[in-house]
Amino acid sequence: MGPFRTLYIDMNSFFASVEQQLDPAIRGRPVAITAMENEKGCCVAASYEAKAYGVRTGTSVPEARRLCPEITFRASRHRVYVRHNLRVAAILDRYAELERIRSVDEFQIALSGDVTDLDGARALVTEMKHAVATEVGECLRFSAGIGPNHLLAKIAGKLEKPNGFQHLGPDNMPDRIAHLALDDLPGISRAMAGRLHAAGIRDILSLCRLDPRHARVIWRSVEGERFVRSLQGEPIPLVTTQRGGFGNSKVLAPQYRAPAEAYLVSRWLIEKAASRLRRDGRVAASFNLHLSPYGRKTWARAIRCAPTQDTLEFMRMNRALWRQAWPYIRGRHLAAIGVHLGNVDMLEARTGDLLMPIGPGEQTAGERASAAADFINQRFGQGTIRFGVNQPHPGFFERG
Repeated sequence: MGPFRTLYIDMNSFFASVEQQLDPAIRGRPVAITAMENEKGCCVAASYEAKAYGVRTGTSVPEARRLCPEITFRASRHRVYVRHNLRVAAILDRYAELERIRSVDEFQIALSGDVTDLDGARALVTEMKHAVATEVGECLRFSAGIGPNHLLAKIAGKLEKPNGFQHLGPDNMPDRIAHLALDDLPGISRAMAGRLHAAGIRDILSLCRLDPRHARVIWRSVEGERFVRSLQGEPIPLVTTQRGGFGNSKVLAPQYRAPAEAYLVSRWLIEKAASRLRRDGRVAASFNLHLSPYGRKTWARAIRCAPTQDTLEFMRMNRALWRQAWPYIRGRHLAAIGVHLGNVDMLEARTGDLLMPIGPGEQTAGERASAAADFINQRFGQGTIRFGVNQPHPGFFERG
């Protein structure tokens, strides 16, 4: 057995590449994916041809057009990208154990047997690249990294783009990544980099040589120790995080910024969040609303409640909080809104209520009605049944 346990695959300019695969007329040309179909939006992805002109994620549409007059813009179609993600995932899983789909364009694969050494892993990656190009499309390319754990494999996967293959292990660490800045590493924000600087850790080599117990103090969490041990090559597994809540937020398009329209969007967000809550078999014991009016600080309030998964209960709490917010937002347009269902627990863990009456883990009548609406919407299409008037506001993650 060789030293490598994880293969990390990072699709190259995935959204733009999918669009180029579907439309041969834009292959080899600069392409940018936008979140909104107008000149006021920004680019959420760019092809490598567009990146060569300086177009990046976050570049405004007018600026991208100025940098690259020949650029082609396409509105994002996340569902299309998800379908391609699943096709790629199915191929990868044929060749090795697909441990996790880390995001719409990133995959984590467990290595074992002959592919745990460098030559075996390289041959495996070559086969996978050929299969993806043949079965999904020649425009779909990826960079791959291998390492003794998921963190080093992920860092290795970012070292050579596009279409690259790199490894990080005992033979080249930490010198191979010594040129990186601290906040180039996944999981280190600018704020965390500031903490490290304050502790005298100013470069990658110092971080790799840090005592993991000292890292726990700097991070103020065991995650610091886990991170440094991973950098040092220990086989630290990913930890499954416990879900803290279900929420949706939305940067509002101009036509939905008036409070009356934004309120209807909030009702739509609640329907989406509550449906996900029920799908996970959970209940929430708090409801939070935040509103961001132009020219003023964000307004945020929460209501505690008995644990529930009833959409209409969350709608009533939402209405009560909008009434509280009205003096603050009256006469102003809203830039963004958000809802959050918090203090979650499993439905099966909820105690019974003799006054309602329901037994432990049983659904109320309202919750059963909500679940029935979920079933109908899943079968006949979202929005077939709505909980009163709302305003759908699909964006980046709903198109396609």
